[in-house]
Amino acid sequence: MNNKVAIRRLATGVPGLDEILGGGLPEYSFNLIVGPPGSGKTTLAHQIMFALATSERPALFFTVLGEPPLKMLRYQQQFSFFDLSKINESIRFVNLSNEVTTGDFDQVLARITQEVEAYSPGLVFVDSFRSIMREAKNSPDSAISLQQFIQQLGIHLSGWQATTFLIGEHSSESDAHPVFTVADGLLSLEQSVHRNSMVRRIQVLKMRGQATLPGMHTFRISSSGINVFPAALVLDDSGTASEAPALPRSTERLTMGVPGLDEMLGGGLPSGYSVLVAGPSGSGKTILATAFLTEGVRLGEPGVMVAFEQTPSQSRTRTIDDMVRAGCIGLINTRSLDLSIDEIVQNLIDVIHQMKAKRVVIDSLSGFELAIAPIFREDFRESLFRMVAVLSGIGVTVLMTSELEDRYTDLRFSPYGSAFLTDAIIVQRYIEIESRLKRVMAVVKVRGSAHCDELRQFEITGAGIVIGDPVREYEGILGGQPTQTSVADTVE
Repeated sequence: MNNKVAIRRLATGVPGLDEILGGGLPEYSFNLIVGPPGSGKTTLAHQIMFALATSERPALFFTVLGEPPLKMLRYQQQFSFFDLSKINESIRFVNLSNEVTTGDFDQVLARITQEVEAYSPGLVFVDSFRSIMREAKNSPDSAISLQQFIQQLGIHLSGWQATTFLIGEHSSESDAHPVFTVADGLLSLEQSVHRNSMVRRIQVLKMRGQATLPGMHTFRISSSGINVFPAALVLDDSGTASEAPALPRSTERLTMGVPGLDEMLGGGLPSGYSVLVAGPSGSGKTILATAFLTEGVRLGEPGVMVAFEQTPSQSRTRTIDDMVRAGCIGLINTRSLDLSIDEIVQNLIDVIHQMKAKRVVIDSLSGFELAIAPIFREDFRESLFRMVAVLSGIGVTVLMTSELEDRYTDLRFSPYGSAFLTDAIIVQRYIEIESRLKRVMAVVKVRGSAHCDELRQFEITGAGIVIGDPVREYEGILGGQPTQTSVADTVE
């Protein structure tokens, strides 16, 4: 016999929020939405209200000493979630400024109770309880103290057969109030500005009766309202968060679209692997990436290109543009400088599912670093790990390009120390042969697979990359003496 009480969860209508809440808002729960001015508290409350309010589940929105309802609605109607037909039908606004300014909290509580009993709402919002606390400092003592009022308000909100929300600015002063203990759920919003970028984040500090997604999650406010980007987590086979991705299990190998490269890789790139193509400017990284996507389209495997370069039109080939127009390739092309890894990963996953993509190209890691907000750049290495792990977890094969400085005496695969994150590495570089710069390519590693370790000269022609014979001898340092070399000699 199951004696558990089934609690219905309500979909908030805010993309990504239900996921971090653990499936939605518990019906009849009492929730707090806190954060500094401008962080999006009222917008979040309105978006939830317009999504949930119906004639069977009407909403009451109490305004205190903040914006008057008409002024607030003037701005809120700019969002696409705003539905004018619901105003005064399934949504009603009540202004409590007159009651609050008297300092008589008994009167404020009585007015709220009166409206709730008369309207029988399924949703109740009070914006904002911090305004009540500020006003209390300038008002004579009432029959009940401010602390008693907040506690009684919380108990009343919890006791009504309604899903309720108390909205207010978060401060150390408010931490001690009993309402934080009475609340079933606590959502904390914050925003930070660094130079020309702004990052907004949300955290579920408390949600009784269900497992929430821990940590800070970025969100963006656009014309459609708030969009939350849950932190990308690596999950194991049981769906539990894991610190490291599982190795790909498929024995299938993908062809790269460059004659001779599959042989160098030991028979192609194992499906589900991530490969880093590193090389100096002009060495042919994007051309190789284009061949990888083109080969996938030829075999009926759609792909996605993520372009982070500052000049997107120059970072793509005409072939990619043609495939994008034909609907064979999905393109994520952004020049925004305030993205988070979670937003990038979420957008990428959405396009992957939409395209049913099997191959992904990220061009390039240096552009990726510039695209994310400065606040996240200190953790860029961790961000790369999470992105690669999540993409590998959904079964796509990932090719990333990385700009490197070729000093001709040693070689760094990436300035981010990210080589260990990938399953395979292909390096491109220049050498001098008979007073001419020539391009060479080598496969540095293919995890769990034998591969060729030779340096091979290649050319870029109208047909793409053409790989030639192994390089036996060359002038390894510009202006230096001829010397025998191998891949191992170039690895720092």
